[in-house]
Formats: sequence, structure tokens, C-alpha cells
Amino acid sequence: MSKAIVLQTDDVAPEVARPLPEKVLAGDPVHRTWNIDEQEGGLYAGIWESTPGEWRVSYDEWEFCQILEGHSVLTEENGEARTLRPGDAVVIQPGFRGTWRVVETTRKTYVIRV
Repeated sequence: MSKAIVLQTDDVAPEVARPLPEKVLAGDPVHRTWNIDEQEGGLYAGIWESTPGEWRVSYDEWEFCQILEGHSVLTEENGEARTLRPGDAVVIQPGFRGTWRVVETTRKTYVIRV
């Protein structure tokens, strides 16, 4: 197996999910996740996509993500909002609480460390 893994969805079936109903604030967002690499110790890398909607988020893990397509707004519970568009990258640290709003279907690459 190669030690250089390309993040692509061609041969990977996505996991399809929705946020828990009690977390949804608007819309009916549907998430598709292609978890392409998983390592011992809780390290994950892949591609995530969501249709429009807004829901509460609470991160216990560390995540780096880069937006590939779409438009989202990540808002901390203190009201500070970050608009995310293609090319934007963000690190979300454990303890982040707030909302994720997908304005236009958004696709991102991610690396998560639990």
C-alpha cells in the first residue's frame, strides 16, 4: 500500500448522515463523508460535503479543513463568524462551540485528530 494517499471519492462509498434533529436550526442538511484514511490513535482524513442548513456544533476533537466548493459560515458561541469559501482553510480546536451554516452546498477536505 502506498504511503501517499490521494483524497478522492472515486472508489470510496460515502457515509450519509444528518445532524441530530435537536441540533438543527434551519433546513434539512444532508452530510456525505468519504473517510479515506484512518490511523491508529484517532487520526482521520477525507472529504466531507453538506447540503444547505444550519446546526449546532460542539468539537471535542481537533480538525484542519479546507473548503473545496461552496459557501459556509462557522460561528462561535460568542457570535464571532467566519465566512468560508473555496480555498479557505481553518483549524477548529477542541472546545469550539457554535453553529455551522451551509449557505451553498459545501465540500471540504479534513484531517481530524481525536
